[in-house]
Amino acid sequence: MDITKIQSQLNNFASERDWEQFHTPKNLAMALSVEASELVEIFQWLTPEESNSPDQRQLDSIRSEVADIAMYLIRFCGVLEIDLERAIEEKLIQNGNKYPVELSKGSAKKYNQREN
Repeated sequence: MDITKIQSQLNNFASERDWEQFHTPKNLAMALSVEASELVEIFQWLTPEESNSPDQRQLDSIRSEVADIAMYLIRFCGVLEIDLERAIEEKLIQNGNKYPVELSKGSAKKYNQREN
């Protein structure tokens, strides 16, 4: 994925519509939350088994919401000049330190809930 290219496409899309005025970090964070909630809504009443094998209509909706989430996140990062790839790399290191394999393997407990 070429994040820089996508950011440019999103910037052009917003600029052509004079939407930069609305794309504040606050508004983009709220839009991101709304889109994430729309993804959650698709799964809301499914059983765990049903969520593992969505039908084509559900997959189409999931794909659309995932794209919305990604686009808002990338736009948000662009507005705040956050290097998304670097942020992910740094967070993976932090998570590796919080969740070492020997303490976390097979456990869904958060790092501050486990017994050391």
